[in-house]
Amino acid sequence: MSDILSVIPSPAPARREQMATRALFFVAGFASAAWAALVPFAKLNTGVNDGVLGLLLLCLGGGALVAMPLTGILTTSFGCRRVMTTSVILLSLTLPLLALINHTGLLALALVVFGMGIGITDCAMNIQAIIVEKAAPKPMMSGFHGFYSIGGIAGAGAMSGFMLAGLGAVQAASAVMAICLLLLTAGYKGILDYAYPAEGPAFAVPRGAVLLIGIVCFATFLAEGSVLDWSAVFLTEYHHVPDSLGGLGFASFAVLMSLGRLTGDKIVAVLGRPRVVLWGALLAAGGLLLSILTDNWLIALTGYGLIGLGCANVVPVMFSAIGRQTSMPPAVAVPAVTTLGYLGILAGPASVGLIAYRFTLPAALMVVVGLLLVVALLSRKVSMR
Repeated sequence: MSDILSVIPSPAPARREQMATRALFFVAGFASAAWAALVPFAKLNTGVNDGVLGLLLLCLGGGALVAMPLTGILTTSFGCRRVMTTSVILLSLTLPLLALINHTGLLALALVVFGMGIGITDCAMNIQAIIVEKAAPKPMMSGFHGFYSIGGIAGAGAMSGFMLAGLGAVQAASAVMAICLLLLTAGYKGILDYAYPAEGPAFAVPRGAVLLIGIVCFATFLAEGSVLDWSAVFLTEYHHVPDSLGGLGFASFAVLMSLGRLTGDKIVAVLGRPRVVLWGALLAAGGLLLSILTDNWLIALTGYGLIGLGCANVVPVMFSAIGRQTSMPPAVAVPAVTTLGYLGILAGPASVGLIAYRFTLPAALMVVVGLLLVVALLSRKVSMR
């Protein structure tokens, strides 16, 4: 298997490419958060009930899962620049439609297209990030992923701000679309016009180190998805927090995750990748355990913050490890791992719900604690020093 640094054009990726990579991560988080703010409007426009809305949301995930495995061969054939330009334009143009469509079938189709744009962008930006980091003299992956978190916070804030200023949902989504396209234009020359060379099949079942990396990403994303979908329920039903404050659990998680990622590159440089994964997983497991066992909701909020801080750098380290492993070509490994991680986000909350229905929500969340401990056990095998 060839090393990417031996085949990429000269000069190697530098500051311009690093800034473009940050912009791409920001756009992905920005657009995803904007869609989250549009969900109530999509429900109102189509007049669907909660059950149908849940099925519609699966269309987005389905579109992403279909597109992700294709990203490796697309970037190999056309380069990161063409692929990401197309995918960012696709997801950007779809956003206003999601706020405008009033037909259930058309909304389902638009969500599939939006999901495909998100899925391809997610994979391709990580392929670029791996190449750019390998050409750099220091760790950079946590910082790249930190810009996804910043984009998420900015996207949610922008949508709220636009609507408070008097814009309707379609106009607010159009403003977000314009921002995404402007950022794409600004970073265009820094997006690599190449990717990893073609090696092996377009898609393959994860094996060896890639399988272990995928398991870690699956478990970590599952934990993140569980906090996203169940923290408010747990706080309101078990800690008797008012409904208006139920979102504080995820807010605590998101803020600490952002801070952890923005400082993560320095932490990785000091502690090394295996320790970051080990202590991160243990910190996240401890935070979740704290939120489950405490009777004080403020302590529970602290627990959710610890989950965010602990999980912050696990996935970035895993994507760095993809560039160092030799089990599979990175162009195949990145889509495989990203797909497994996305499955964790989709399957995690549903699995927690099923276990909670059979037993209790605390019991279901204890299973997530166990998965985070598995991540800690795998830390030395997957971190690729």
